[in-house]
Amino acid sequence: MDGGVIKASPRASFDLRVFGPELERAVWPWLGFSRDQSCDNHSLESGWLRLVAEKQQPNSSVLVRVQAGAAGLYYLCALGNGGLWTALGDWKTQLDIQPQPQPAAASILAVWGQILLLAVLLLSSALFNLLHLSVLWLDPLELHIIRHCGSEREKKSAKSLEPIRKRGNLVLSSLVLGSVLANSALGVLFYLAFDAILPAIFVCAALMFLICEILPYTICSRYGFAIASRTSWLTCLFIIITFPVSLPVALVLDLALRQDISTCYIREKILDMLRSSDPYREFVKEEFSRGALRTKVVEDIMTNLNDCFMLSAGAVLDFNTMSEIMQCGHTRIPVYEDEKSNIVDIVYVKDLAMVDPEDCTPLNTITKFYNHPLHFVFNDTKLDAVLEEFKKGKSHMAMVQKVNNEGDGDPFYEVMGLVTLGDVIEEIIKSEILDESDDADLKVKKKPPTVSFPIERKKEDFSFFKVPDIDLKVKISPQLLLATQRFLSREVELFNPSRVSESVLLHLLKQSSVNQEVKFNENDKLAPEHYLYQRNQPVDYFILVLQGRVEVEIGKEGLKFENGAFTYYGVSALTVPSSVHQSPATSNKWSQRDPFSRDLLESGENASLSLYCPDYTVRALNDLQVLKVTRLQYLNALMASKIQNSSPSPENFELKVMPTSQAKLLNKQNSSTCTSRSKSQTSEEDSPERNAGV
Repeated sequence: MDGGVIKASPRASFDLRVFGPELERAVWPWLGFSRDQSCDNHSLESGWLRLVAEKQQPNSSVLVRVQAGAAGLYYLCALGNGGLWTALGDWKTQLDIQPQPQPAAASILAVWGQILLLAVLLLSSALFNLLHLSVLWLDPLELHIIRHCGSEREKKSAKSLEPIRKRGNLVLSSLVLGSVLANSALGVLFYLAFDAILPAIFVCAALMFLICEILPYTICSRYGFAIASRTSWLTCLFIIITFPVSLPVALVLDLALRQDISTCYIREKILDMLRSSDPYREFVKEEFSRGALRTKVVEDIMTNLNDCFMLSAGAVLDFNTMSEIMQCGHTRIPVYEDEKSNIVDIVYVKDLAMVDPEDCTPLNTITKFYNHPLHFVFNDTKLDAVLEEFKKGKSHMAMVQKVNNEGDGDPFYEVMGLVTLGDVIEEIIKSEILDESDDADLKVKKKPPTVSFPIERKKEDFSFFKVPDIDLKVKISPQLLLATQRFLSREVELFNPSRVSESVLLHLLKQSSVNQEVKFNENDKLAPEHYLYQRNQPVDYFILVLQGRVEVEIGKEGLKFENGAFTYYGVSALTVPSSVHQSPATSNKWSQRDPFSRDLLESGENASLSLYCPDYTVRALNDLQVLKVTRLQYLNALMASKIQNSSPSPENFELKVMPTSQAKLLNKQNSSTCTSRSKSQTSEEDSPERNAGV
C-alpha cells in the first residue's frame, strides 16, 4: 500500500482485513471493487473477493482474500442498507492494478522473434505448396514418356522422381498437411501481433496469397520438373515426418478414387469423348480444318508423277510384273497409256488376288473388268476440301492436275502427281507415316526425324523366286520355290535364318544340282534308282520330297509306312554326329580332297566330316520331285551366310553373296576336286553307291 492506495499486478493475490461490527453475520457478498466512485452495480467486481475462514477470528473483523483482475484503478465498495453499494466511510480505499514493467531489451526481442517466426512459417507454407505443385505437375504416364524419350538428363530425373510420383495420394496428403499446419500457425501469430481480428485476417491473407500461392505456381509453371527431381529427398523427408497422419488419408483416397489425383482424369475424359463421338462432328471438324488444311493446297503435299509407281496399260501380269507390284507396297496403282501423264485407269492390288502369274493375263483385262473410277483434283484445291471428298468413301487417291495454257495452242489438263488420304493425315499430324512396306530413304516429300539408331527395313525381293527355265534341269515354279524356302527356314532347324540367311538359301535352292527328279519304273519297282536312302549305306545329303510319295522302312521289325510331299530325311547327314556307323577312311578321304571343308576343320567350325549311315530305307512309289542338298553345299551356304552377316557394308554383301557367288564357289570346288583325283576315280556323287541314293 502506498499513500492509502493498494497497488498490485494483474492476477495477483493478497489478503485484506476489514473491521466493522457484526461483519461475520452479514450475507456474503457485501464487499467488492468498482471502477466508478459511486459504486455502480454495472461496474462492480465482487467475484475477486472471498471470505477466509479463521479458527480464532478477532473481534469485529474478517479476512478477505482478493484475486486481482485486469489492470485499472478500482474503489472498495460495501453493501449498505437498502441493497445499495457505497464507499466505505468518508475516505476512499483505492486499488491500483498495474502490469509489471518489462525491460526494453526483452520487449525488442519478443517483436523480432515474432517477425522471424512469421517469416519462417510463410516460407514453410510456400515450400509445401511448391513441392506439392512440382511433384504432381506431371502424371505417371508423362513421366514414363520422358524416361524413355527424353534427354539423358531428363531420363535420369524422371527415373528418380517416378517412385515418388507413383504414390501421388501419399505425397498429396503429406504436403497438404504441412501447408495447413503452417497456415493455421500464421493466423494465430498475426492475431497475437495485431491484437485485433480484421487487421490480422487481411494482412495474413495478403501475404499467403502472394508468397504461398502465386509465387510457387509461377515457379512450377517453368521449372516444376527440375525442382521436383532435385528436391525429391526433401519430399521423402516430409512424407516420413507426417507418415502417421498422411498414410491413413492416402489409403482412404486410394480406395475411394482407385488412382492418384492428377490431370490424367481430364485427359482420359477427352479421349473418351473423341472415341465415342463422330470423328467428323463440328468439334473435330473445326479443330482439324483450322490452320494447315485451310492454308495449304494439294500441290504442297502431292507426290510428283516421276516418283509414282505406275503400270503401262499394255503390261502383262506375269511373274516379273507381279513381283514389281508386290515390292512397291501400294494398294492402288495408276495405269497409264503411252506416257505417264496420260492416266487412263487404276488397279487395286486386291483385284489381282485370283490372278495366276503363269496365265500371263493382260492388265487391261483386269482394269476393264473392275472399271474403277478415276478422281481428279486441281493443284490449287484446299486440303480441307480434299479431305471432305475422301470422307465420302469413293476413293482414297486422286490425280492432281492443272490447266496448262503455256504456248500458242489450246489449254489442256496436265497431270502433275498423286495425292492420297495418307498425305492429308500426315499433314494433320505433322509427321510421316511409315508402314512395313515403306523405306525411309525413298520418302521424297519430307525427311523423317533423325533418330539415334538406324532404321533397317527388310525389302523382300520376289524376283529371287523367278528362276529361268534354262538354269534348271527340273522345272520348279516360283510358287513352289517360295513354299520350299519358307518350309525349310521355319520347320528345319539347320536351315533356320539364324544359320542360313534367306537370300543364301534361295540361291542354294535355285542350283540345278539341288532340284532333281526320280522317274519311277513300273516294270521294276525295286530298281536301285528308286531308293533315296538304304539302311546302313553311308550318305552325305539331305532330301526334301516336293512331289510324289515314298515308302519308309524303319526298325529291325521292318515297319513300313508311306509319306508324301514336304517330308524330309537325312538331317543328320548335314550335321554328321559321331556314330559307330561312320567310316574313318571315308572321313579322311573327304578331308584330303575338300580344301574348303579342311579350312572349316582348321578353324574349329566343323569337328568331323564323317558320313552319315541311316537306320532306315526310303523308296519311291511313283515319280518324285525332290530337293537334294549335299553336305558340301550346306557348308558353303553356312560360310556364305557368315560372310553376309559379317559384311561391313551393303556393297560387300553384293560382291560376296548375291547371285552366282555360291554357284561360282561350288564350280570352283568341283573343278579343283576333279583335277586332284585320278582319271579312274569318279566323283562320289556320280558313283553307283551315290546313284542308288538318287
